[in-house]
Formats: sequence, C-alpha cells, structure tokens
Amino acid sequence: MKRKNSFVLDEKDDKAVTLFSELGMPRNLAKTLMYISQVPECRSADVEQGADLRQPEVSVAMQEMRRRGWAKKRDLKKKGKGRPVHIYTLTKALPEILRNFESDKMKQVQTIKSDLSELQSLIKEYK
Repeated sequence: MKRKNSFVLDEKDDKAVTLFSELGMPRNLAKTLMYISQVPECRSADVEQGADLRQPEVSVAMQEMRRRGWAKKRDLKKKGKGRPVHIYTLTKALPEILRNFESDKMKQVQTIKSDLSELQSLIKEYK
C-alpha cells in the first residue's frame, strides 16, 4: 500500500483483490479487507478514500466483515452534537482470514464434487 495524504491500495493489493474476487468474494469486501488489513484502525471515510469505494459499499462490506468475525467497530464520540464516528479494526490477521476463506471454498469444492458424482450416477440410467 502506498501512502499519499492517506493510504491507498497499490498494484499488489489490486492483484489480491482480483484473486479474492475470482474466488467468489464480493469485490467491495475484498477491497475493504485489503485496506483495513494494512492499517491499525480506520474510519469508514478512510476506507472510502483509500479503497476507492462509496460509503454504502464500505458499510455493507464492514457489516459482512463483522458478521464473519473478521472485524470489530467502536464508536468515537465527537465533540458537541452529532453521530459518533465508527472506528474499525481487524480481529484476525489477514493470513488467518485467508485460511478461513480457503476452508470455506474447499467445502464448496467438496459439495460440488459430491453433487457431480450423484448427478453422474443418476444420468447413467438415461443412456
């Protein structure tokens, strides 16, 4: 990740995002994951700018990351009135997240193999 006024995803990060996407992870989730994995903590606005996403895309990605147990949020109260700012951090290191993702994908592969095998058995009757 390169640092301009704030962090932005670089070519290596983009390649990781592409690979995650090709393996079935939503692109916005992959971009958010790659961004948040390289900073100690961040705000949604940081992710928007650094990962080139819109606010609703970041919000959905962060909800999914929290649902999967990959990230947590804390509220930072602003001075005066207004809504608190959400601060996000990863709860697991990127290699551990990749292992979880890989495990899920391997289960899907096994299910596909089993379904194909069952389908081949059923189709033999139609010859």
